[in-house]
Amino acid sequence: MDTAYLGALAAVATALLWTLSSMAWTSAGREIGALACSFLRLIVTIAVMELFGYATRGAWLPVNSDPQAWVALGISGFFGFFVCDLLLFESFLLIGPRLSLLIHSLSPPMSALISAFYLGDRLEPIHWLGMAVTLSGVVWVVLERPDSSEEPHERPHFLRGVAMALTATISASVGYVLAKQGMGNCDPVDATLIRILGAMTGYVLLLTLLWRWPRIWQAAQHRRAMLTVCVGAVIGPFLGVTLCMVALRYSPVGVAVTIISTMPVLILPFAIIVHKEKVTSRAAVGALVSVAGVVLLVL
Repeated sequence: MDTAYLGALAAVATALLWTLSSMAWTSAGREIGALACSFLRLIVTIAVMELFGYATRGAWLPVNSDPQAWVALGISGFFGFFVCDLLLFESFLLIGPRLSLLIHSLSPPMSALISAFYLGDRLEPIHWLGMAVTLSGVVWVVLERPDSSEEPHERPHFLRGVAMALTATISASVGYVLAKQGMGNCDPVDATLIRILGAMTGYVLLLTLLWRWPRIWQAAQHRRAMLTVCVGAVIGPFLGVTLCMVALRYSPVGVAVTIISTMPVLILPFAIIVHKEKVTSRAAVGALVSVAGVVLLVL
């Protein structure tokens, strides 16, 4: 199979898996809180990945990876898994997964901008057009007034949720660029594990400073939430992120992130069926416009 097609297929699979995992995080987060959910799913993922590494290579850790890869991937994980996911989970609880993921579709143009400054990538006029179209689609949906039959978000919660989703998107973009830089010849599973270990540094420091360990222990004993966390950890961080690393290896960052950004479209049927949200035609059009914009970005 052509490597370009392999990268595209991996990105499509990533988008689907991350859409499914976002539903799991929303469900578990409402029961045990976003911080506990974020930390515990990484613990589960590390356990799964180390067992996988030992079963396939006889090693618990990616000891053969280049030290420079550890640094780049570790920082990438700090932004992508710690900063991004923590804020994104909070936005899920404040404004819902559909709206959060629509804002998160800004990640492709942001990734392109960061790549331009950090990696020296040249931006063509079509790229700027793609960014404008993407922004218009996202803003279209974000500014849409809810139907009278829907329970509207309280304004302070809405604004805080949007701000968190935007900050999470910037962090994700930084993570994508650093992940691309650090991949090299590193195995995708090893690269994912290094990123998660980098994120764990942030979580351990935060939990210690806030002294939330008793709450984490209490959350870990919530059986129903932990079952959801375990399922989401396998679907999202283990399978989804590993496939994301495959996509970044075999596709340009913009192409991979663009395909992954189709999550706002994929989330719509789940929002209707699972969360009983009333998705208007304007929301659907806005989602399609945002995706069309990021497609223009990589033409």
